[in-house]
Amino acid sequence: MNLSRNNSPWLLGLLLLCHAGVALAERADRNKPMHLEANSVSVDDVSHINSFEGNVQMLQGTLSIQADKIVVVQDKDGFQQCTATGQLAHFRQKREAVAEYVEAYGERIEYNTHSEIAEFFGQARIKRAGDDVRGEHIIYNTRTEIFQVSGTPAEQDAGTPSTGRVTVVIQPQNKASAVAPAGPPLPIKPTTTITEPKQ
Repeated sequence: MNLSRNNSPWLLGLLLLCHAGVALAERADRNKPMHLEANSVSVDDVSHINSFEGNVQMLQGTLSIQADKIVVVQDKDGFQQCTATGQLAHFRQKREAVAEYVEAYGERIEYNTHSEIAEFFGQARIKRAGDDVRGEHIIYNTRTEIFQVSGTPAEQDAGTPSTGRVTVVIQPQNKASAVAPAGPPLPIKPTTTITEPKQ
């Protein structure tokens, strides 16, 4: 199914939320410490900007981001704004109460630990339980699992015509119920009477 950019992003988000049921992103992640590994690190304690480069991996509970570079800016309340770039940067997080993960990609990923909103820019893609969403800009609320997808880069001028498309593949909600279960064969009962065919 292809949806053009003219379709309302909130409508697509609502559709995907209904399909998701009540399963949400792992709630415990927000209370876990953030760990980062990289080939090189630049720390600026004055401006609270830390830059990690080279095979960077960020972990916070079940949430992980892998990228060529991640810049972490901490605000006065201790929350972080993380910007990951790469070809392609990779986001992964377990869903609450189910053994499933949300996986997402983009040339740039921006994640805010306060709002718990992740944005994906350039070749953006999210996969979840067989569902597959692609566009140029995806906003993903990890608390509610609502997606907003645009076929046009967020930086594009509003007056510039769009040729971008959004592609969505949604799997059946219950694959098992789509096929009727094969029951036992009907019993064949022999009869002792012969019925003459009607003329």
